[in-house]
Amino acid sequence: MRRGTWTMGAAVLGLLLVSPAGFAQQNGNFVCEPPKHPYDPYPRGILPRDLEPELDRVRREVRFIFDQSLAEMRALPPLTRTSNPPTIHGSGYAAVRTLGKLMNFDENMSPFRNVACSSCHMPYAAFSGPIPSVNLTMVAYPGSFRFRAGKRTAQRYTYSPRFPVLQFNETQQLFFGGNFWDGRSTGYLLQSADAEQAQHPPVDPLEHGNPDTACIAFKLAQSEYRTLFEDIWGKGSLDINFPRDTEEICCTPGGAARFGTNPTPVFLSPEDRTRANRVYDNWGQSISFYESSMAVSPFTSKFDAFLKGTATLTADEMAGYNLFKGKGNCNSCHLDGRGTTLTPGQTDTSTAADVEPLFTCFGYANLGVPLNPRVAFFYETRPDAFGFTPNPFGFAFRDLGLGTFLRSGPGSADNPNSDWTPLAPMQDGRMQTLTARNVAMTPPQCPTTEAPGPYFQKEFFHNGYIKSLKQLVHFYNTRDVFPFPVTSGHCPRGTTEKVDCWPMPEVPNNLDHTIGHLGLTDREEDLIVIFMQTLTDGFTKPYPNRDTFTGKCMTGGMASTQGNEFLIPTPPLPPCASAICGVSPLPFPNPIP
Repeated sequence: MRRGTWTMGAAVLGLLLVSPAGFAQQNGNFVCEPPKHPYDPYPRGILPRDLEPELDRVRREVRFIFDQSLAEMRALPPLTRTSNPPTIHGSGYAAVRTLGKLMNFDENMSPFRNVACSSCHMPYAAFSGPIPSVNLTMVAYPGSFRFRAGKRTAQRYTYSPRFPVLQFNETQQLFFGGNFWDGRSTGYLLQSADAEQAQHPPVDPLEHGNPDTACIAFKLAQSEYRTLFEDIWGKGSLDINFPRDTEEICCTPGGAARFGTNPTPVFLSPEDRTRANRVYDNWGQSISFYESSMAVSPFTSKFDAFLKGTATLTADEMAGYNLFKGKGNCNSCHLDGRGTTLTPGQTDTSTAADVEPLFTCFGYANLGVPLNPRVAFFYETRPDAFGFTPNPFGFAFRDLGLGTFLRSGPGSADNPNSDWTPLAPMQDGRMQTLTARNVAMTPPQCPTTEAPGPYFQKEFFHNGYIKSLKQLVHFYNTRDVFPFPVTSGHCPRGTTEKVDCWPMPEVPNNLDHTIGHLGLTDREEDLIVIFMQTLTDGFTKPYPNRDTFTGKCMTGGMASTQGNEFLIPTPPLPPCASAICGVSPLPFPNPIP
C-alpha cells in the first residue's frame, strides 16, 4: 500500500493519537508516522539549508520511477515454467529485473515509508548521491528517521554486481572483492557480494532503519507487487504468520532502546523465521539482478564504442587516456585491460585484452585522505527520541575501513571468517577501489561535475572530502608534494587547501605510495579528467532515467577549489577511541592517533 493511501485511510477512520515514539494509534491499530521533531544534534551549517525541500524533490523523483516500474510489471506476460530445472520461459529476465527495480524504488520498505534504496542512489548520478547540497556538506544521506545520517558517501551501483566474493590472496597478502567501502558485504552465503550488499541498508539504523530483516518480508507481503514476487520466488513464499505487533515494531527504527540488543524483535516461529530469511535472500538477489542489467550497468560509454572501433576519441581524450595508463599510473588500480607505460618515452604496444574492462582491480587501498570534519556522523553524539546514539565516540571515531570490518568493529559488520581477523593491522585505513566507470555521470542539464559548470555537485572518496574530479586527480598527483601536519581547515596562511596544502591522513598506516608525486602538469591533470568523462554510459544508447533530475545545476567558481567555501576547521581531535583502535589485533606498526 502506498503511503498516501495508508494515511488517508487512517484519517477517514478517526482521530490519530500521535506518539513521540514514531507511530500513531488508531482504535488499537498502529500507523507509521515520523516523530514531530527530527534528530538534529548538529552545529549550525552541517545540514544544508535546502535539505528538506531537496529530500522532498528526490521523493517525487523516486515515486515517478516506482510508478514507471509498476507499469513495466503490468506489461509483463504471464510467467510460465515449462522445463527442468524450472525456468521462467522467455520473460524471466524481464520479470526479475522489474521486481528488483520495484524494490529499489519502493519507499514503503522503510519504517516511515519515506526512504527507498534509490533515495541515496539515483540514476542521473550513476546511482549515487542525488542531492548536490548534501554532497557538498554533510556527506552521508539522512535515513528514514530524519536526520540520522551515516559516515560515508553513497557508492555507485553501476557494475557493483561484477565485484566477486571477498577473498584474501595469500601470495599478494591483499584482499579483493566484496562490496561497500570497507568490504563488509563479503557475499559468503549467497555467493554474491552485491546481493548481500542490498541486505545491509534496510536494517542499518542510519539508513532505512528497520529493526528486523523480517520487516522487509512483512512489507513485501503488503506491496502492490506481491504477486510478481511470488510468481518468481514461489507461491506462498510470503505466507508468514506475523504477530499482531509487527506493524508497531516495524515502524520503530532500529537502535531503539526498547529493543535492547535484540536483532529479531518480530517474534516468529522457527519455520516462519526461516521463510522470512529466505524472502530476505530473494530481496537481495532481485535487486542485484536489476543492478547487473542493461538498465544500470550497460557498457554504453564512448570508451566502449572506442574499443569496438565505432567511435574515435578526440585528441584531448586520447591524450588523457595515454596519461591514465601511463604517467598518471591510474590503470594500475583502475584496470583498463591494457598495459601501463610508466617510463618516460615508453610506447604502449599492448592490445586490448578485455572488451569489458571494469576500471577496478577489486582491491583496497589507503590513499591518505584527510579526516573530513563536515561528515555529519561526528556530531551524532546525543541520544535521539528512541534512545539511540549513532556515534558515541564523536571526533574520537576513526574510519579504519577494511581493518574495522576484519575486527567486527563498530559501524561495520560481523566478520564471518575468523582466519582474517589477524590480518586487520595490514588493512587499517584501506577502502575499496571503485570502478572509474560513470564517475563523471551527471544529469543531462548539468553536463559536468566540474566548476564553473553548469555542473552537478558530486562527492568523491569514502568521506566526500574531494568535491571535483580535478581535485581528485590533483590529490593523486600532489599528495606528497604539499603535505602539512595539520587537520582540514587549518592549512598555513599563504596556502590553499586542496591546491598547495594537503592535511594529514586520517589513518597514517598502510599508505599507498604508488600515488602522491606523479609529476603531472596542470594541463595533464585536466586531460585525465577529460578522459574519465568518456567512461560515462549513455553514449551509444540513452541511459534509463538519467533525465529524471528536477533540481537545479550549480555554476561559478573553479574546479580546483570547488567546495572550499564550505570548509570548516577540524576541532582538536581526541585520541582514537579504544573501542576502535584498542581492539586486538592492535594497529601496527604505529598506533592510530
